[in-house]
Amino acid sequence: MKARDVFTPGRFPTITFVDDHLKEKEKQLRNSLETGAVLVSISGPSKSGKTVFVERCLGKENIIQITGAGITSATDLWLRVFDLIGTPVSVTKTEADFHDRATSEAGGISGNAFVVQGKVDVSATQKQGQSSSETSTSAIDPLQLLIRELGGTGLTVFIDDFHYIPIQVQAELARQIKEAIRNEVSFITASVPYHSDDALRGNPDLHGRVSMIDFDYWKPAVLKRIAEIGFRELNIIDRPSVVNSLASEAAGSPQLMQFLCLNACYELGVRERSESPIDFKEDRELFEKICTVTATSADYGSVVDKMRDGPKTRGSNRNIYRTRFGWQGDVYRLLTKALSLDPPQLSFRYSSLIERISNICSDDAPSGSSVTSACYHAAQIVNDMIPSIAVEWDGETDVFDIRDPYFLFYLRWADAVDG
Repeated sequence: MKARDVFTPGRFPTITFVDDHLKEKEKQLRNSLETGAVLVSISGPSKSGKTVFVERCLGKENIIQITGAGITSATDLWLRVFDLIGTPVSVTKTEADFHDRATSEAGGISGNAFVVQGKVDVSATQKQGQSSSETSTSAIDPLQLLIRELGGTGLTVFIDDFHYIPIQVQAELARQIKEAIRNEVSFITASVPYHSDDALRGNPDLHGRVSMIDFDYWKPAVLKRIAEIGFRELNIIDRPSVVNSLASEAAGSPQLMQFLCLNACYELGVRERSESPIDFKEDRELFEKICTVTATSADYGSVVDKMRDGPKTRGSNRNIYRTRFGWQGDVYRLLTKALSLDPPQLSFRYSSLIERISNICSDDAPSGSSVTSACYHAAQIVNDMIPSIAVEWDGETDVFDIRDPYFLFYLRWADAVDG
């Protein structure tokens, strides 16, 4: 029994899978798929176990799993499906002349014909010749081909990270998915819950045809069971205070909890089940080492640097404040540090954030309006650099939310944040 087979961040956890709190969601998923003619839309925070949930409920052999990353058209999506199920596409050769500094590009879909074209870029100086490009064609509508291949088979198309697909493409997919589910093709989408899948859930084409399953961050009591089960399997005696601290740092993410527990095993020297009991004592230095090592799995260094620096200034420089840590910084540096302080927290109301920033400062602190402005611009900076929404500033309720537990963890334990 190896530690990496007990705690499996990024892989399906056969030993430490905890699902008692998901029984009702599993029942809803199975009922929806059995009913048919509905799209199952699973929405939940990043790293909250949505993918593992689907794999556990249906079995990997019964799903065709693709990701929304890189999808720029409905055809892109169907191409990935056909590639996974082995649907052949004919290939023909075309030739094109090129002359001095000629550039040839091809790609896309033409009419209702299924057209797959490789992209060719050719640049030449003082040369003449020929170039070849491959064009894959099939005289069939891709949607109809999908229906023919998958309708009534019992296989489910699982589109993970649906929020990465552009909104306008989501709308087109909604129309095509409606036709596909009407013809007994099953679909599940998984996305983060922050308005990314509005084009899908709110599309008139799918009214009455969407079954919504909403996830939330996992409660500490559930996360603790991952540690308790896994440590018991490896003959590690855990202390409740240590497990509580691990669950608190995991910030609602079962995947992050798996990572923390696995690195705890490695720091304890346990790579497989120990013949004699190993005592996982409360040791601050050991705990910090576990967290610091785990932080290397989520490299947000450049994002945090930009967030801490803030947007470029125009005109006068920002006010600089002294801190009790011995360094000086502007409101953006103070905000970044405030988010990283104990206790770990994903959501910050205005009063809590102001209190944290004030406690950092040794003298004067930034004004409330300066802090709210920094929250707004910091959220923009972070989300411009990350494909999904990692943080969100709600100006109406004055709440700053960290949407990605790994981002919070990096803020707390990476060297990028001032001590």
